[in-house]
Amino acid sequence: MRMIKPLARLHEQLRRLPGIGSKTALRLAYHVLDMPSEDVRELADALISAKEQIRLCACCFDLCDSDLCDICRDKTRDRTVVCVIEQPQDLMAMERSRGYKGLYHVLHGVLSPLDGVGPEQLKIKELLVRLQSGEIKEVIVATNSDVEGEATATYLAHLLKPIGVTVSRIAHGLPVGGDLEYADEVTLSKALENRRNM
Repeated sequence: MRMIKPLARLHEQLRRLPGIGSKTALRLAYHVLDMPSEDVRELADALISAKEQIRLCACCFDLCDSDLCDICRDKTRDRTVVCVIEQPQDLMAMERSRGYKGLYHVLHGVLSPLDGVGPEQLKIKELLVRLQSGEIKEVIVATNSDVEGEATATYLAHLLKPIGVTVSRIAHGLPVGGDLEYADEVTLSKALENRRNM
């Protein structure tokens, strides 16, 4: 069955979003058509405003709507510790934990030579510039535990240790409340590797 052109265009644009397959895109397109015109205008305006107003923090490269993000402006944060993360959404996850009170540095990706992503495509050079002040004493590498995240963590450790800062890595292993019998081999291996004294 052929779709009318405006519906086909909407479907195609929604399908381009990550995690949205063809069926979901079509369902969303029909939902948008059922929405009141004012709600559709608000949605379109929110999309355009977000794209035009959101930029990168001049210090940590998180998303913000001014020169510096709220965390970089917050004088109560521990300025001697920087947590290096892959993407802005990782910062939100870390903040939800309420266990970290330092600063951040967003790489905007991970090393992936097969995808053409090398150190020059990430915000690594900017991290080195931040470290020149001498105020930062520890860098916590909080990249994902997949192949690219581990490669990025290893690269950063080799790059940063000669500078004289402490480089640490977030622990990986069993989730709180997880059962040993359901954990895969890699997770169990990481849990044993990252064990600590009691």
